[in-house]
Amino acid sequence: MSTENRNGVADESANDCQNVGSRRILSVDALRGFDMFWIIGGGGLMIGLAKLFGEPLPAWFSYHSKHPAWEGFSAWDLIMPLFLFVVGVVIPFSFSRRMQTGQSRTSLQLKIYRRVLILFVLGMIAQGNLLTYDLAKIHIYCNTLQAIACGYLIAGLAVLYLPVIAQAGLAVALMAAYWALMMFVPVPGHGAGTLDPQANLALYIDKIVLGSFQDGTTYTWILSSMTFGATVLLGVMAGHLLRSNKTDRAKLLWLVAFGLACLGLGWAWSFHFPIIKHLWTSSMVLWAAGWSYLLLALFYLVIDVWGLQRWAFPFVVIGANAIAVYMATHVFDFKKIGDVFVGGLVPHLGSYAPGIRALAAFIVVWLILWFLYRKKTFIRV
Repeated sequence: MSTENRNGVADESANDCQNVGSRRILSVDALRGFDMFWIIGGGGLMIGLAKLFGEPLPAWFSYHSKHPAWEGFSAWDLIMPLFLFVVGVVIPFSFSRRMQTGQSRTSLQLKIYRRVLILFVLGMIAQGNLLTYDLAKIHIYCNTLQAIACGYLIAGLAVLYLPVIAQAGLAVALMAAYWALMMFVPVPGHGAGTLDPQANLALYIDKIVLGSFQDGTTYTWILSSMTFGATVLLGVMAGHLLRSNKTDRAKLLWLVAFGLACLGLGWAWSFHFPIIKHLWTSSMVLWAAGWSYLLLALFYLVIDVWGLQRWAFPFVVIGANAIAVYMATHVFDFKKIGDVFVGGLVPHLGSYAPGIRALAAFIVVWLILWFLYRKKTFIRV
């Protein structure tokens, strides 16, 4: 990792959204920050505020503020796929800019490997207990950053060495191959096509390969890396579109069309291959990508086409150091830091207490990020 002081946005997944004609596409920065908002405490903040209007919370709100037990897809489930999708959106901008400055494909390839390694280690620190230095507690592959690393590796090499149509074809091939493996390769003792929480091919492979380093959950990683790659590649397609010379209207129409097409295909596929985020099923990839395309279209319309940018500044600040704040919120308990300022009030706040505590923690995080943004200090990976 490195720290840079300059104009622009942070790590490689954030610094290169410069469109043809030198116009910056701010909507990508804002969408990244919007996604990170929920990761760094926005979810707790919204739940705390919602409780002010009475409990129990409406059933629809409760469903969408947490992950379904197995099948299904809530709004909370979109956070991780959207993170991977936005990483993909930036790749065409980043690679094109670097190649225009004279960097070779070999140099870029080495940068890909370096970034993958760093993300993998950071993922082990954030969720894999690496810093416990206790082999019995360490999990090798179990974190969003590691999913990004593998998806970025696949998509990055594809962008370097394949034409755009082949990149799209690779995304389709990865989803189809994953479906075929999951549905037709038998799991010892269970047969083929089992998608139960404790009996499916992806989990079986994780347990065989990772052994005692497997995280013990029903989330799958090694075989699911195929569909992590597909998610990032679908973001890459959006990046190519935004970099093109098409009019704003045409870009919006294509983003919406891609979004609706992915939603329709994901819904249809789910009848045979259910939407299960724990397995990162191909139908889930399409369903999540559909919503990601539509969100990107909305942000692009409001921020870059209509020019309504001021409201997005808080999200841009968050997105400017996305990886850094992700790590910070996994290493430090900002709610305890926030309690330094509001802890004395909590016993007197009644039902307001959870929301105030969550708000204080979020403000602490955001002010740190705002300070870094003002100082033009961006931590790169």
